[in-house]
Amino acid sequence: MWTYHNPVRVIAGNSSLNRLPALLAGRSCLLVTFPEAEGLGLVQRVRELLGDQLRGVIDGIQPNPDVQWLAPLYAQVQHEHADVPVIVALGGGSAIDSAKALLCATHNGLFAELLAVLEQGGQLPAANHKALIAIPTTAGTGSEVTPWATLWDRAGGRKHSLHQRCTWPEAAIIDAELMVSLPAGATLASGLDALSHALESIWNLNRNPVSMALAVQSARRTLATLPALMQDLGSLQLRAAMAEAALLAGLAFSNTRTALAHSLSYDITLQHGVPHGIACSFSLPLVLELALGADPAADAALLSIFHAMTPAAAIERLRSFLHGLGVATDPAHYGLAPDAWQAMVHKAASGPRGRNFIRALA
Repeated sequence: MWTYHNPVRVIAGNSSLNRLPALLAGRSCLLVTFPEAEGLGLVQRVRELLGDQLRGVIDGIQPNPDVQWLAPLYAQVQHEHADVPVIVALGGGSAIDSAKALLCATHNGLFAELLAVLEQGGQLPAANHKALIAIPTTAGTGSEVTPWATLWDRAGGRKHSLHQRCTWPEAAIIDAELMVSLPAGATLASGLDALSHALESIWNLNRNPVSMALAVQSARRTLATLPALMQDLGSLQLRAAMAEAALLAGLAFSNTRTALAHSLSYDITLQHGVPHGIACSFSLPLVLELALGADPAADAALLSIFHAMTPAAAIERLRSFLHGLGVATDPAHYGLAPDAWQAMVHKAASGPRGRNFIRALA
């Protein structure tokens, strides 16, 4: 028996941002976005679309949301904008993940209560949470169609995974026109994050026929699109194709979660400062080698993605793909000696995401 569930309404296509007023249906909202959004004209576009419905703008969202600076923003949202029913998140995964934290209502409106839920598990009361409309400006994180948010505690040397019923977005707008200004580094990292999401949902104990179909299509599209996009960052057609590939990956791992490569990535980002999209993708050939041979259906899907007849050919084609994009696949490049890398792999395999991996590691 298997199930597939995703409650997010998706609207995709050029100029689909113009559908935002219809999605709000008369409700007021807060805009949560990144600092450069104003200079890029994105905040003004939302103001022109919404008029008085836009009750405020929070534009200080930085990469890798940290509990230290989320706490005062949470207090601001919960106390100054308690009557605003919707948050519109415009940006990459950090903006959308931050919005998921800010929309959660706790009993006394305290961020410490939300942190306690993150640390202890469990669900928040099913009342007074704000709705979320997610509008990604990157193609990769999938946060616009998943309930998960990664929140960092750098001072404490750890990360939290937020997952509540209320953190599913109500709707997602996928408009490639909003992604054309994304610089090369962020385009690469987000595209590789999408590839990782697709592959991770295949070598996953929670996979199902729907997630597998979505993941295979996503991976094939990313392999075909990302190198071309890196050579032509201004192409709206390639941006739209990459946005669709990332969306398919998000819909796939919304039901499976991620697995070993992502479990590895968190310490690599926290301890070595490697951007998330690179941290979760440079190890993909090594993880693919571990995954192949564990399950015939997964093997068939993975070999088909790389048009390979043998596991060795698939691994080499994935490695060559990453090298062609300038991504080193040797852990030593990221400051990890062989012994340290093996220890990290086994630690990651025992974590919540690592336990989703298709093969148990001794």
